[in-house]
Amino acid sequence: MSDFEGFPADGPAFYAELEQNNTREWWLDHKDIYEKAIRGPMLALLDELSDDFGEGKAFRPNRDVRFSKDKSPYKTSQGGFASTAEGTGYYLHLDSTGLMVGGGCHTSTPDQVARLRAAINAPASGEELERIVGALRDGGFAIEGERLKTVPREFGADHPRGELLKHKSITAGKALGTPEWLDTPEALDRIRGYWNELRPLVAWLSEHVR
Repeated sequence: MSDFEGFPADGPAFYAELEQNNTREWWLDHKDIYEKAIRGPMLALLDELSDDFGEGKAFRPNRDVRFSKDKSPYKTSQGGFASTAEGTGYYLHLDSTGLMVGGGCHTSTPDQVARLRAAINAPASGEELERIVGALRDGGFAIEGERLKTVPREFGADHPRGELLKHKSITAGKALGTPEWLDTPEALDRIRGYWNELRPLVAWLSEHVR
């Protein structure tokens, strides 16, 4: 039997209030809600998914404010990530609007960018990625990531995969909001299903960009 029983409605409500009261005092007064409705379920979910997608981690709630003008101490979302390669894997987060699921490559070192572009330029791997991205778009995923405004000069503006070559990183995400299954055990299979849809993209990136 799964320890994950869904994300309670108290989770999005917690973040809606935190957005208006982002102080250490408010956090300490409401930390029990965070532990029971957000962090606890996130850890249980990642544990349940680990056999299929790899070991996951839940991000810490504290913001790094050392170099930020915004000194709010806490993040207004709880993220979780299952890595398959450096900077690549499956992602989800919970915030005041509900749940978001995603996957792809979140970092872009110069070597990673070079490998990504080489794989997009090559006909076999590039056309495969084109098919994967098209299927995800058809499934309602938004294709995002860091992008240049123009196709890199060395490939030419008329390259058949010019739009993909603009990417320095590639992610696909879908905002789910607060569906009726979110606070039920059904959420486990729903989220597993979304991550399975993302598996071809994550596998392609893990092979070609790692």
